[in-house]
This record gives sequence, C-alpha cells and structure tokens, in this order.
Amino acid sequence: MPLIQKLAASVGVAALLATGACASMPAAAVEASPAAPAVVSEPVAPGAPGAATTWSSAAKTGVGASYEAYVDGQYKDGGPTGAVSRVWFSIADGVLTETMYGLIHEAQIKSLRFALASDAGLSLEGTDTTERTEYLDVDAQGRPLSPAYRVVTTDKAGKYEIEKRIFTDPDRNALVLRVTIKATGAAVTPYAILEPHMANTGGGDFASADANGLYAHEGDVHLALRPSAPFETASAGFLGSSDGLTDLKANGRLTHAWASTGDTAGAVVLTGALPTIPAGQSLTRDFVIGFGASKAEAEAAADGGFSTGLDEVLARFNGTGDRLGWEDWIGSLTDLPRIAQQSTDGGKLAYASALMLKVQEDRTHAGALIASLSNPWGDTVDATNSSTGYKAVWPRDFYQVAMALLALGDTQTPVAAFRYLPQVQVRADTPGNTGATGWFLQKTHVDGEVEWVGVQLDQTAMPIMLGWRLWKAGLVSDAELQTMYGRMIKPAADFLVTGGKIGILWNDRTVTPPFTQQERWEEQDGFSPSTTAAVIAGLTVAADIAKASNDTASAARYLAAADDYSKKADARMFTTNGAFGDGNYFLRLSKTESPNSHAPMGDNNGQPGQPQDHVVDGGFLELVRYGVRAANDPHILATLPEYDDQTRPDLTRVRYDFGPAGDATPGWRRYGVDGYGEDRTNGANYGIGGVMAPGQRGRVWPIFTGERGHYELARALQSGGAADLTAIRQTYVRGMERFANDGLLLSEQVWDGVGVKPEGYETGAGTDSATPLAWSHAEYIKLLRSLADKAVWDRYAPVADRYGK
Repeated sequence: MPLIQKLAASVGVAALLATGACASMPAAAVEASPAAPAVVSEPVAPGAPGAATTWSSAAKTGVGASYEAYVDGQYKDGGPTGAVSRVWFSIADGVLTETMYGLIHEAQIKSLRFALASDAGLSLEGTDTTERTEYLDVDAQGRPLSPAYRVVTTDKAGKYEIEKRIFTDPDRNALVLRVTIKATGAAVTPYAILEPHMANTGGGDFASADANGLYAHEGDVHLALRPSAPFETASAGFLGSSDGLTDLKANGRLTHAWASTGDTAGAVVLTGALPTIPAGQSLTRDFVIGFGASKAEAEAAADGGFSTGLDEVLARFNGTGDRLGWEDWIGSLTDLPRIAQQSTDGGKLAYASALMLKVQEDRTHAGALIASLSNPWGDTVDATNSSTGYKAVWPRDFYQVAMALLALGDTQTPVAAFRYLPQVQVRADTPGNTGATGWFLQKTHVDGEVEWVGVQLDQTAMPIMLGWRLWKAGLVSDAELQTMYGRMIKPAADFLVTGGKIGILWNDRTVTPPFTQQERWEEQDGFSPSTTAAVIAGLTVAADIAKASNDTASAARYLAAADDYSKKADARMFTTNGAFGDGNYFLRLSKTESPNSHAPMGDNNGQPGQPQDHVVDGGFLELVRYGVRAANDPHILATLPEYDDQTRPDLTRVRYDFGPAGDATPGWRRYGVDGYGEDRTNGANYGIGGVMAPGQRGRVWPIFTGERGHYELARALQSGGAADLTAIRQTYVRGMERFANDGLLLSEQVWDGVGVKPEGYETGAGTDSATPLAWSHAEYIKLLRSLADKAVWDRYAPVADRYGK
C-alpha cells in the first residue's frame, strides 16, 4: 500500500493533509523545484457573475457509477451493498466531464481537467492532448468487469503524460480520481481546474478554496474536493474573469488566489496548484470529490474514502473477492457468456454494453432507465438553465434497454423497469392533465416529472409488450400481471384502439390510432410502419393478457383493432408511384390514407418538408422484427432496394458503407432529408443557439446496422440458410463493433463523411451527438442474443402466428 494511503488509514485525513506528503515524488525532487513567484492572496474574487457557460462534449469514452443491489426491488440503504451511492460520472476528451449526484440527470460538475505550465507555455488537458480510455478491471479475455477506468492523456508537444484512475465510492456519495502526472519533457507545474455546475446549471453557484480542498454549492447541494496532500495554492473565481484558468492563460502562472466568490452567485471555477515536477519525474495525487446536503456532509463523503483506503474502495466498487460489486452483477448474467460467443471481438463490446445498460439507471427510482448520460452536442448548448438532455426516460428507449437486459439474463432490472412504468403513464391525476388517459408520456424526468408531451403510439404499445415478455418468462406472476392489467395495460391498450383528445401543456390534439401524432423520431405525424408494427404487436399481446385476466370482451376488441390495422397497413403506407426506383416501397410516413398522394411532409431540423414519397427509412423492417410481416413479404422485399440505394443524392440517400469493398460495414441514416446532425456547410454543431440551420444533416446511426442484422437473420431463418448466420455475424455484429470507440461505447450517430468535417471527427466514428446511447448498446446485445437463439429476440409468437406467415 502506498505511504499516502497508509497515513490516511492510520492517522486520518486531517493529519495526512497537514503532512503535505507527495506520493511517488522523491523529497529531493521537491526541494529541487524552482521557487514559484509569489501569489497574491485575496478574500473575494471579482467579476461576478462570470461568463455564460455550456455543457460538455457528449462524445463520452467512459461513464460509470457504483453497482447497488436492490432491496425488495427498490434502492434502499442497508441492503447487500450497504448505503446507496448516487453518483455518476462521464469521461470525454480524456478528462472528467459531467458528473451527477442525486437523481441521474442532476449534474454537479461540468469538468475537471489539468492545465500544465512550463517554460514553453500553457498546455490544457483535453485541448492540447491526445487520449486513450481503458477499463481497470478486466477478465483474462480482456472483457470489462466494471466501469472503472484508466484514462491516459498525452501532451501533443511531448511535455507530459497524465494517468487518471476514475471510479466512485460504492459506500458514499463520492467520486475518486487517482492521478499520476509525469513530466516527459521539461519541468511542468500542474493545476487542477474544476468547473462546477451545481444543481444542474452553469450559474448560480458559490465557491471557496483553500489548501485542503475546493468547495462549491448551490442551495442545499454541496461539493467538496479533497486532495491527498495540500495544494500549493488554491483559488475560487468567476468564469472568464477571475478564474484560475483565465489567470494562467494570461500570465503563464497563477498570480492571484481568491479565497471565495463571496456572496454573489455565478459561474464559478476552482483551481488547485500542485508542486512543480522536474523533467523525468512524476507526481501522484489522489482526489476524492464528495457530495452532500451541506459542506460538512460533502467533506465527510470525501474524507471517508481516504479513511477506508482507496485501494479498498476500488475493490468494493469492483466486487473483488468476497465484496459485492460489479463483478458479481456481471457474473449473475446467465446468458452473457453464451451470447458473447456470437461476437467477433472476443466479447469485449458485449460485456461493456451490459455495464452501460445498468449504469444508466437511476439509483433512487429503481428501473428508471434513461437514454444516455449525455447532453447532445453539449459543448455548444447553453447551461444557464437546468437540462436533462438525454438523461431522461423515453418509453421506447426504455423498452429497448429492458429487453436487452432480459436478453442478458438479468431477472431483476427488467421487472423493476416494468413496475416503474406506471409513473410515466398519463392518468386522470397526472399534473396538468385534462384529457385522455392511458398513453405514455413522450419524455419525463426519472421521478416522473413531465417534460415532453407528444403522443407516440409505439411508446404506448411497448410497455404492454415488455409486460407480456416478462410474464411469459415467468418473472411476473399471473397475480401481478392481472393487477398491472387493470392499472396500466388495459388503459394503454384501450388508448391504442380509440385514442382520444389530449389535454396536457401545449398538446390539445385528438389522436386516432394508428395515425400517430409523432413517430419514433418524434418529428412528424402520420401513418408510420415502425409505429404501426409496435401497435399491432402491443394490441395482440394485450389480448392475450386480457384473456388471462378474464376480460374476453376487451381481448376481442384488441384483436379486432389489430386485425384492422394490419389489413390496411399496405394500403396506407406502401406507395406504388413513388419517386424512387420502380415506385414501389414503404414510406417513412404517410400523411394521409393515400400513400400515392405525394402529400408534403412538415419542416424539421432546418430541412424543408419534402413530398412523402421522397423520404425513405428503415421503419418497415420493424414489421418483420415483431412478426407482423414475414421476411419475404413482397412489400418488404420491394422496399429494400430503395432503402439501400447509394446512388441517390446525399439529401435523400440513407445507406452509407464504411471501409473497403468486400469488407465494408453498412450503415444507415434515420431517413432521407434528416437534419438532426452537424451542419454540412461549416461543420458546426446541431442547433447552436436553438437556431435550425438549412445545412444541418443527420448522420448514420449504429442502431440500424443492428436492425438490418435482425432482418437478415429473420430472412435466413425463414429460408433455412444456416450458412448465412456467419455472414450476419461478420457484417452486422462486426459492423457495430467497429463503430465503438476505445472505451467500448456506442454512439447515437457516426460521421458519414458528407460535407465539412468538424475538428476531430473521423469517418465511421462517433459524433458529438450522444455517447453512450443505451439503445445502440441494447440493439447490439439483442442481435447477439438473436444469433445465439437462432430466433429474433423481439419477435412475438402470437403476432407472427396471426399475421406474419
């Protein structure tokens, strides 16, 4: 055990800080360091309230949180894993980025990075460095067993290298960073630069600093960063005026040390100076960031980790030996080893995907599964106001994740997810509701707070589908299913039959299924193949549940509606005089009962509306996935060439292949004319300042490589082509693996090479949209499970038996 930890365990953190110990750096080296010029110490920083601030990059290479065991299906202190830790972190550009405490969307930190001063000038980690991300805890095959990371940043000019080991304290609300800085060129003086975003906003914070710690708070949310040895100097300032980084950029050193930001709230930055490191020497420092309802509580959370010993904290996080942690959860996934055999990377992405799905669950509301621990294009999104970004519940993404966890053999989280769902279903007592009930809210906070209120019929069908799968798997009893039928499933199924007039916030539309107010991309109304597929599947299995609940009248009603929707699907959504190919294909959306009407689509994301027959997407494949249509259905086969056509102009083209001919990875955009992405004319982020620019272009999504793999599996199984399964693995499984970054995370979008390339982007690699996207990881896991079972995981037998023959 390093001396610094032995001291922490034996004499306590207060005595340790007083020693000024410098682990891994010889005393002679410290004495040989040149004396720094005097720093002016002053009580209150000027420049309030500071500059406007943004969120950070959404291109994460790592996210993590502690594993916490359920207590009776809920998160409670005192269970097998002790006190519940409610801290999540993320890593981008080699530095710690958004870090949440409390609920999963409540960011308290924007970033923690290091600035290093030398005779050659100032170098800023993340801006002037390259990086790589690795997992600390892996098995003999190199497969990750916990979301603890080793992150290495290297100065582009060769002046230094920084290694950070990052994980949370599973027994406290605290985050650990173990940092080693090596001066590989000339001597460097490191400064820790911490930018808080307390209470999930970039302003309104108060800050103070001293040699023993950096502190920030807003309201009753407090942060305390404690170092393993005192800072040489510490400062608290306002962003862009009196903060330490602005001082360093101007002077090459810290000239002022402000004790606090006083009584004026604002956008604050905290700085802690470390000793100068001579060339060829290294310095190790441990930092623990505690959170709490008071400064004392936050300090206690940080100091507790030092008292336990950080090696022991990591062992508890991992679940090493007889400790209960992530290794135990990974080990409990009965189907993970066998489905990982379907991978082409030795199972690395499969294990990482399992971790990503579980990490992105709230630790207060059990089963609350979010879309991503990121704010899309966050580095240009204003952080003045609280924002959840993708750290929220969409029932569609939620369904994908719950089904993937079930595919892994997790028997607890999907059940918790199912039991959570009534919190996000519209009831008569839903705050502000004066209209129809039974449908599921478009987007909510994990505590059920209403955020977006568009009606997406697939999001109302999927909770029914999940419940049926859990029931058939024996994880939900007949008695519980009957209870949930009356409470949640019947109201949802009734809405899928009759719809109704909505009455919540801005939404006063009347919805008449299967015409949906929004399809799965949340942008347009109409008849949607993907939505219709989910609605038919949801109603069909709802009928099965209704029969088991002795409600035969409703069962007949649900099947009659599903029959009607299926019978009319082709007539409503399949054009025979379209603008592409031979004119025969499924539309992304039909705006009317007539797919041949050439009706205009609405404007979206800066793109003007096109005639409906000018827009193709992969939603028709969902008809096969759920069993509504056979893989060889002539309408499905007729649409594939238009979906795959790579000769069309980039505006309407959907498919893009990456890599050399004969070994290419196929990828698809959401649909032609998609504007949800970077500006092709100048490389700018999406929607800067809330302005929708006409040059915006949605890129390729890894999800669709998995969706196509599922379709090809269904087609191969239907034709009896066992040899085709190898080709599916090599094309679609390996394709998704190629899209993963070095932290084994899958993004929402990858750069397709069209237009001006943003700085740092590479063709076929993730953009700054959202990483990790839980849906991307879920689709990958489900594809592996489907291949292992030789059966499409999301196929519903009652649906296929009735419609898909």
